[in-house]
Amino acid sequence: MKLIDMTVTNFASEVDSNSPAPGGGSVSALASDIGVGLARMMAHLSFGKKKFEALDDKTKEEFKVRFDKLGEIRTELSTLVDKDTESFNEFMKALKLPKETDEEKVARAKAMEEATIFSIEVPYKTAKLSLEALKLLDFLVANGNQNAITDIGVGTLMIATGMEGAILNVKVNLMGLENKEIHDKYSKGCKDILCEGQKIKDDIIAKIHKQLD
Repeated sequence: MKLIDMTVTNFASEVDSNSPAPGGGSVSALASDIGVGLARMMAHLSFGKKKFEALDDKTKEEFKVRFDKLGEIRTELSTLVDKDTESFNEFMKALKLPKETDEEKVARAKAMEEATIFSIEVPYKTAKLSLEALKLLDFLVANGNQNAITDIGVGTLMIATGMEGAILNVKVNLMGLENKEIHDKYSKGCKDILCEGQKIKDDIIAKIHKQLD
């Protein structure tokens, strides 16, 4: 059974076990997935309401565009919950390959490098999608149903957690990568994503706190 198809209880129990997967990468993807869902929940609760319908057509159209884009992002994040565990399993397979002969050693090293890159690409995609989602939220916060402001606030925190959690997984897998060019590319990308994402998250949460105080 796919992780994403499990009940909440079963998924949580699977994480709380002596198996190393699903681990932080899959949980990060799920955190962002749920966070995006909360952001879209605010939008769902906005459509058809008097205050929303009173907005000008351009604002309503932009709101809908962002809502739809968040739906696309959420679909991708859902696939990454299982993809991250799959990447870990591929690395473990490579690790167990025979290494008796020189030929076997070369083949094993190649397989491990490929598996390591795969285990970097998956959480990196989670981080990028999470940042993409965060960039869409401010407009929803400003124009959506204010009775659900705390829901999109929690969603923002969840997406930011998923983003940073994914980056931690990228970083730990970068430690086992020998290709310096690829290492440096992802390392810089992580720094940029984290810096931009944290700023967006802090700005949104500060606005929400100010509104609630």
